Amino acid sequence: MKNFLIICIGLLIAHSLLSQSNSDPFKQLGTDLPTPNEYRNASGAPGHQYWQTRADYKMNITLNDEEKKISGDETITYHNESPDDLKYLWLQLDQNVRSKESDSHVIGTESINEDRGVSPRQIARMFPDFDGGFKIESVTDSDDRNMKYTINKTMMRIDLPSVLKAGDKLTFKIKWWYNINNTREIGGRSGYEEFSDGQRVYCIAQFFPRMCSYNDIEGWQNKQFLGRGEFTLIFGNYEVSITVPEDHLVAASGELQNASSVLSNTHRDRWSKAKNSYVQPVTIQTLDEAIENSSAEASKYKTWKFKADNVRDFAFASSRRFIWDAMGVKMSDGRTVVAQSMWVPEGDCLWKKFSTKAVAHTIKWYSHYTFDYPYPVAWSIDGSMGMEYPMICFNYGRCQSDGTYPMRTKYGHIGVIIHEVGHNWFPMIVNNDERQWTWMDEGLNTFLQYLTEQQWERDYPNRRGPAHMITNYMGGDKSRISPIMTNSESIFQFGNNAYAKPATALNILRETVMGRELFDHAFKEYSNRWKFKQPYPADFFRTMEDASGVDLDWFWRGWFFTNDHVDQALGEVKHYNFNTGNPTVEKGIQKDLRDNGPQNISSIRNKEISQTYDEIDTTIRDFYTTFDALEVDAVDQSDYEQFVSNLNPQELELLNDGKHYYQITFKRVGELVMPIIFQFQYKDGTTEDIRIPAEVWRYGAKEVTKIFPSDKEVNKIVLDPYLEIADTDTSNNYYPPQEEVSRFETFRQKQLLQNNTGENPMQRSKRAEKIKREIKP
Repeated sequence: MKNFLIICIGLLIAHSLLSQSNSDPFKQLGTDLPTPNEYRNASGAPGHQYWQTRADYKMNITLNDEEKKISGDETITYHNESPDDLKYLWLQLDQNVRSKESDSHVIGTESINEDRGVSPRQIARMFPDFDGGFKIESVTDSDDRNMKYTINKTMMRIDLPSVLKAGDKLTFKIKWWYNINNTREIGGRSGYEEFSDGQRVYCIAQFFPRMCSYNDIEGWQNKQFLGRGEFTLIFGNYEVSITVPEDHLVAASGELQNASSVLSNTHRDRWSKAKNSYVQPVTIQTLDEAIENSSAEASKYKTWKFKADNVRDFAFASSRRFIWDAMGVKMSDGRTVVAQSMWVPEGDCLWKKFSTKAVAHTIKWYSHYTFDYPYPVAWSIDGSMGMEYPMICFNYGRCQSDGTYPMRTKYGHIGVIIHEVGHNWFPMIVNNDERQWTWMDEGLNTFLQYLTEQQWERDYPNRRGPAHMITNYMGGDKSRISPIMTNSESIFQFGNNAYAKPATALNILRETVMGRELFDHAFKEYSNRWKFKQPYPADFFRTMEDASGVDLDWFWRGWFFTNDHVDQALGEVKHYNFNTGNPTVEKGIQKDLRDNGPQNISSIRNKEISQTYDEIDTTIRDFYTTFDALEVDAVDQSDYEQFVSNLNPQELELLNDGKHYYQITFKRVGELVMPIIFQFQYKDGTTEDIRIPAEVWRYGAKEVTKIFPSDKEVNKIVLDPYLEIADTDTSNNYYPPQEEVSRFETFRQKQLLQNNTGENPMQRSKRAEKIKREIKP
């Protein structure tokens, strides 16, 4: 008895069944990550000799609305701030993805849908007849002498007449043009949308030859653009002149330099008011003005001039159909950032209410979680797509013909604006390599989008972030699930892999593994360490550990380097009480169980026997006929008193504490290790949450058993009660086991619901009000 008490004080049974797998989920990443050096150190920070190259651009761009063509000449000054001498330079020609010879047309797979046939976009890919690639007219040096260049699909190499020494710079010029694609017909991240009145909205990006990144990890970035993996770019200063029809409004990366030449007095007055309006946006071009402006096409052109400093890219939008509003956003350093939107009449019901406020809201909360937005403006443009660039993004959201919109459209509109404006932080400022690691901007940005949406509206209907929303994906067909650490072009289920899973992983770190305070500090540290620099995965992993003091190698390994899933289960549960040794107590319990517990069916029916033999002949009775072994006698009492006298005070206290002891076996059905989180639901209606760190699985166990003392008797045990570990199968999370009930509908119910499809809730509300008016006496 005494030895049993001592063992129980430890409250842990060492009971583990080792996994048959040779993998160790707690193996340190070690050599799986690049070796730290003077450029990127072991803490995850830029090293004392960190370097990066730069490129400054001066461009003159002309948008030919009649021919749907764009042309430009650019002067690039490349600063070789690397420690290496360079014999040639590489540039990205991303628009060549629209050439007839693009690999993007042939690497895709197609199938014919027997009900819907072949889509126009499938036909365009199979039989490309649109020639949208760059037409390079010249590449010259600063003295207009021709330079030798070679075009390799979406890349261009310029061979230098002499080596560009480390620390030197080189200026050269490129002249080019290309045909602009119709995004409604063949898709794309850049192009024009044409409306029924024949007018167009141009959202123009990836439109000029851009310098590739040359860095300490990859050397020259030379992975071709196939349409999915986005961009690996370097910072620089831009001076851009954009010539468009004179009735167009233009939004672009950077600040407008010649407002007095391109904006009317009315527009300038309204913009000045908008900049100092911090609560409600001020309309600069109204709906009526936009409709009037698009009623006729101008024959003359004018030039808008923009300047953007320390950005990695440049994009713009242009149309005569735009409505425009703006408002100011106060920053912590006293600056005012101007949040602005331009949209078309078809989106007015949504954009005038939500867009610019969503931009301002994003600036506020992303700045809160990372660093203050450093640029002077932030644009949201109605491009009927979702795409991001420095200071400007193209978003979607259109009204139905009666001016209403479905709930999904509303939250999709707000969500895409938060997401795309949020990309200003990742990757526009924290400048990760998108072409290699999509998750480093899309995943981190989707996580911050989730946090920002929660600040917009209580119970905001998120699509990604909470752990339980990723379980169907993670528990699915492993042959169609890639690890997060997979190159952008090779990912199965791109949205789930690059957006949802990393966002969920970060939310789990914040809520469950690290806690909000530690996580928020470490995430902000990473953001500030790497703003205006180019981080890679190891820099993120190391910084999050370095700034929090938490070893997360097991988490990175499982969540980012494998396609494993989480499935924890409750195994055997045993309920114990200490045998106090007190005969009055212990025999009383046994007596109550005997007299009031379940009875065998035969014993119950045998009570119907009218008279037993000993009742007829009492002479056969003896001591044992009436003996009750559960009656307490003097011997019992004496033995108990002797036992108690030999206990020390601590053992005596433990003996009489009256606690319940629950021995619980937890199973790791899925391979992914996670903390064990469960809840005791007591018979008195109260609850208690228990949290066990993931290190409980550190020896590779597939099962662990632990003992938990409690003052109360448990009615129910629930594993993962707050749906926070992404458990793919919750049916095994209950003790006693709990049935999952499915609801079904009758055929008539289904028929009624189907008859009402196509009507959004706003339309239904209007119809309901009409019905109420008609039946009102």
